[in-house]
Amino acid sequence: MMTDLERKRLLYKIARAYYDDSLTQQQIGDRFGLSRVKVSRLLREAREDKVVQIMIASPLGSNADLERHLEDAYELKEAIVVTCSSLKTGVIVNELGRVGAACLARCLQGHEVVALSWGTAVLSVVNALPSLDLPDVRVVQFLGGLGEVEAETHGAELARRMAQALGAKPRLIQAPGIVKDKVIHDALVTDPQVTDTLELAARADVALVGIGVFEPGSTLLSSGSTLTAAEIKELKANGVTGDIALQFFDADGRKVDHPINERIVGTDLERIKGIKRVIAVAGGAEKRSAIRAALRGRLINVLVTDDHTAKWLLE
Repeated sequence: MMTDLERKRLLYKIARAYYDDSLTQQQIGDRFGLSRVKVSRLLREAREDKVVQIMIASPLGSNADLERHLEDAYELKEAIVVTCSSLKTGVIVNELGRVGAACLARCLQGHEVVALSWGTAVLSVVNALPSLDLPDVRVVQFLGGLGEVEAETHGAELARRMAQALGAKPRLIQAPGIVKDKVIHDALVTDPQVTDTLELAARADVALVGIGVFEPGSTLLSSGSTLTAAEIKELKANGVTGDIALQFFDADGRKVDHPINERIVGTDLERIKGIKRVIAVAGGAEKRSAIRAALRGRLINVLVTDDHTAKWLLE
């Protein structure tokens, strides 16, 4: 029977052999006359008894601690916080897009369905995507097209370009994202092609979304044909804080019930929320309230944002 001192001496020797000398558990067992199972148990005891104390150091110049705080505060799978070179909206969007593209690319193993919304943040990610060869990946729109068909931020154009970059297959919705009335909406969503595409989007493995706001210069307002001034005023009066894929939510991330929902040809907010990995790329002062609302409502589980927004979200 070992004394406590002898036991701790053995724990120390085994820990040094494993962590400093990089021996395998089997090699350590052979060296000290122990089974591999016993070596594994002793290594666990070494950690429990603080003979081994592991320190994880964040990389210099990173926002690792800020990211961890965000993940804990909002129960995120991952937060990626970028220190941008300027506070100008265009610079933030471009720099977040590059990081968002890397985040999306590393999630793809080669068989996933990727659903995407629309807007400048999604465009910045698509522009930064590396060329890959993933022929079994499918890229699908969350909602029909918004704005001018020729626009870079149009959902169909973004889906087509993302699929081209990834070497994947696109699935496009041949319909507008918002239509004149419920009759047209109901006719479109019963079309087999539209129904199948929306169903595929709702079952996506990975989603890439921007977070929309009613602010001057936003894609939602600058697209012109998307919403009228009266509709925007009414949505604001109903407590809308932001949107994801034209699914409007309030300050707590709850879907806002409004007649306009009956005219939107797109994936329901609850189904987007249920996707395993929903990556939101959003930053800048004008988006902070909407980002916080999306986080409160657990509408997203991966956030790529700037450091000023991250600190504001933790205040």
